[in-house]
Amino acid sequence: MRRFKLAEQVIEETAPDLHTALADAYRKRIRPLCLCREGGLLMYIAHVGDQYIVKRMPMSGGEHDPACPSYEPPDELSGLGVLMGSAIQVDPESGMSALKVSFSLTKIGTRAAPGSGSSATDTIAGDARKLSLRSVLHYLWHQAELTAWTSRWAGKRHWWNIRWHVIEAAGQMMVKGGMLNEILFVPEPFRAADKAAIEQRRAAALVRALPPKSGPRKLMILVGEVKDFAPTRSSHRLIVKHMPDFPFLMDERIYLRLKGRFENELALWDADEASHLMTIATFGLTSAGLAVVEDMALMVVAENWVPYDSAYEKRLVDTLAKLRDRSVKGLRYNLSGETPTAAALVQRQSQPIALYVVPPSADKAYEEALQELIKSRPEIGSWIWRTAEGEIPPLPFR
Repeated sequence: MRRFKLAEQVIEETAPDLHTALADAYRKRIRPLCLCREGGLLMYIAHVGDQYIVKRMPMSGGEHDPACPSYEPPDELSGLGVLMGSAIQVDPESGMSALKVSFSLTKIGTRAAPGSGSSATDTIAGDARKLSLRSVLHYLWHQAELTAWTSRWAGKRHWWNIRWHVIEAAGQMMVKGGMLNEILFVPEPFRAADKAAIEQRRAAALVRALPPKSGPRKLMILVGEVKDFAPTRSSHRLIVKHMPDFPFLMDERIYLRLKGRFENELALWDADEASHLMTIATFGLTSAGLAVVEDMALMVVAENWVPYDSAYEKRLVDTLAKLRDRSVKGLRYNLSGETPTAAALVQRQSQPIALYVVPPSADKAYEEALQELIKSRPEIGSWIWRTAEGEIPPLPFR
């Protein structure tokens, strides 16, 4: 049972007066300690609607006990490892992450400012210096703890709390010298009764993307769920769920590049009606008020909003969704599929277990790199599914 220390008070997370204690600590700006380790680990309290939630400090997950809900896998088991300290620099005092990105957030005339381009945005394989658009989405999802799952959460993860956690995670990130949450737009859940108020709040949020009278135009970042790519007279428009009356225009070059670069994600989305297709895009507004996409990346997530990269990973995500044990999905960030990473990690009281899905195309070099990765963390158990050898094997626990 997880326990927290609030000033001089020690309280269990199942205590009936926990909500009152957290609300009082939040008002008094008291930082809780998680007592899963001797001496305690510093946490913070997030206020979500009428709830108060204790959350871990960024990048502190590996310090928690493996049985603690705040534990997270070592960075080097995923694509995050090569980025820490280079593309992602975390201030240990504030928990603020400074992100170095490969895409532009300004536009000069009809062309994006230097630093943009298709090769720099989403096709970098293992580049530790800068984050692609997709890698930023991966990091947001990871920091928002949307890669974690337990069957006890079934039916409790909806767009309103996903939106809140993504925006809150962005509040701990800086991009090109500014706060990410100040340029991030995540549509709020649509309610017909609140349509006028929602449109008014949207217009206020997008003022930053309006073109200035002179100089470079500033771009914003969209994170949302794709509803459709609809044809227009000259190209296509992106329709985002919860804002179907506000299309994002795409020129033919961007649309064709998106179809080629994210062919896998689009196919996985088409193959499963319950899955969601997430997008992250840079965009600006024209003087006429039209939203125009400058760059875009995609990520497919299962019904429980946990990401996956292949039909094999989807099988694993679906299997883990039924377990009460807490699992954390690993993400590739900038790494290519030729580099082995842990597809997920399951938290067990006796020993955390990393789950590896070996693609059918894996060669001898891949197998050797996989064994080196497993040996680098002997305190973590391993389970391997070599997909070329047949169906998913039983997990090493009930």
